[in-house]
Amino acid sequence: MREPRRAPQDVAMPTFADFDRRHYRTVDVATGYDGWAPTYERTVLDDMDLALLDRLRRPVWPELRRVADLGCGTGRTAAWLRERSTARIDGIDLSEGMLVHARERGAHAELTHGDVRATGFPGATYDLVISSLIDEHLPDLAPFYAEARRLAAPGGAFVLVSYHPQFMMVTGMPTHYTGPDGEPLAISTHLHTVGDHVTAGIAAGWQLAELIESSIDDAWIAAKPKWAELRGHPFTMASVWV
Repeated sequence: MREPRRAPQDVAMPTFADFDRRHYRTVDVATGYDGWAPTYERTVLDDMDLALLDRLRRPVWPELRRVADLGCGTGRTAAWLRERSTARIDGIDLSEGMLVHARERGAHAELTHGDVRATGFPGATYDLVISSLIDEHLPDLAPFYAEARRLAAPGGAFVLVSYHPQFMMVTGMPTHYTGPDGEPLAISTHLHTVGDHVTAGIAAGWQLAELIESSIDDAWIAAKPKWAELRGHPFTMASVWV
């Protein structure tokens, strides 16, 4: 006779703290991005996120009519979209300092200071919900994916650009910036595996339609020579949910 199946045991999942090699002083998300806002545009390269958007097969950017930009930051993603679409873009961010720069950029129709997990935006309205390089600041992905699903109109899509969990594990590098006094400061960082994303996405009612990755290549090593030993490792990833 077969032995009865054992009940599944709770497994302790890894956290970013298990891999952190920098041990910088850590600040909360709003404080961190308020402090980073003045220099953010000089430190984030398009190859991290915008280059991935260029590689996606969907959505069809010129056909977009209304977009929700979650964690809009300084408006980089919205400016990229504005070059490819005439859609109305509504943005939200937790950092008022980042929103100052987004307002100056002028790519959004509306900007809101608030939480991406509870935006207050109208439900079933947006044919695209998009977010770039913010999910590592959320302790739990489920509310984020659920809010994106609430916002999406029938037939809409959710595009998410994230740091690759393998990169975070290998480098032990939190999201960080240099403060005005030269001190490196980490912004509260959480590790989410690809499985975490898939689980949260499916639970919210999404289907994964596309997943692509970037890797550390010659261009990155030219910009950051110390990364030569990381050649070929995945860096960021973009997923499309429908």
